[in-house]
Amino acid sequence: MDSCKCPITNVIFEDPVVGDDGHTYERKAITEWLTRNGTSPITRQPMNIDSLKPNYTVKKMIEELRSVSQPQQAQYRFELDVDIGKTRTRPLFQGFGKSIYEVEWINRKGPPIILLKIDGAKANREASFYVQLGCHPNIVRTFGLVQCNPGSVMLLQECAPHGDLSELLRENGFKPTERVLRKIFQQICDAMICLVDNGITHGDLACRNVLVFRLNPIEPKENLVKLTDFGLTRGSTVYSMIDSPSMSTMTIIPVRYAAPEILQNPDRISYSEKSDVYSMGVLMWEACSYGQLPYSSLHSDDDVRQRKLNDARLPHPTSCKQPLNQAPDDIVYIPCEYCKALIDLSNWSIHIDTCRENEENRLANLAQIISQEPITAKFPCEYCQQLCSADELETHEVSTTMR
Repeated sequence: MDSCKCPITNVIFEDPVVGDDGHTYERKAITEWLTRNGTSPITRQPMNIDSLKPNYTVKKMIEELRSVSQPQQAQYRFELDVDIGKTRTRPLFQGFGKSIYEVEWINRKGPPIILLKIDGAKANREASFYVQLGCHPNIVRTFGLVQCNPGSVMLLQECAPHGDLSELLRENGFKPTERVLRKIFQQICDAMICLVDNGITHGDLACRNVLVFRLNPIEPKENLVKLTDFGLTRGSTVYSMIDSPSMSTMTIIPVRYAAPEILQNPDRISYSEKSDVYSMGVLMWEACSYGQLPYSSLHSDDDVRQRKLNDARLPHPTSCKQPLNQAPDDIVYIPCEYCKALIDLSNWSIHIDTCRENEENRLANLAQIISQEPITAKFPCEYCQQLCSADELETHEVSTTMR
């Protein structure tokens, strides 16, 4: 549970505080560090003790994890009707092989929970892996796996009191300011960095997979969102597909959010950190459009697919200020692996092909020159150490001794 450990002591937090550098530390450890050094132990930027503030989110998360991590559940595995029970028979949500049930703890106290059932899949990792990922403050918390029939996975997760971001924007009139949206995007990016660090591609970034735990349309700091449903794709490293006669969330491609390379070749190789970056851009457009469906004027996914493969772009959201509109065009540059120059994304493909061809020609010419030039052995002069060919050495040494 590295996300629950102080980066200085490597021990699980007891009194977590967050500094100006955005990182969380154990209060005693960071206080002693700042007294000696006066800089952040991670960024090395100046930081003082007065900037430290309690991190109540992390503290509560650790307390709740400890409340359910009793010895009999050391492996984070639970049993339906023994450890947890459904409060209603019908699911809160059901579609494409995924169901969400409202459940409650049996004979214990704990935070509100839901049961996520995924048909046509199996877990590739131990239960502790899913639990540890949930230690990140912007990734939905998983308490463990629930015993179920082969061919399905059931995860016990925390319940988001305000539902998902898509529904909140579209149906509940949540109209966040630009500053609040930026904060939400920052939290999602922090969660994605954690997934990348653990070798996980999300594969289905969209507002519907962002759960809202706190919200305030004006004050950015009073908002908390968490990412969910990561890795539920055919390119997943954390789940595997099971043969199933029906469509499942593991086999469906979210055409309106997917990167063009996935639409061209929907195999596991096409899913990557770069394809998630593309989907993040669509998610940001959706949020800035207050929940509007991307390419909403097109009713057929086949039409959407064709338009995207023809490089169709989403229009600027009407509610979005011009500077934020222009931000993607201004900052999306990719370094060329050959000349190291930063290239505009729209010109990157042409540039990289040209640079690759130039580099191949340069190496071919160099190889030809080397193959044509005879390699002449050089020997050091006994008196001055100057390097000379075998034919020159004797004459050079004689002239040196006569000086």
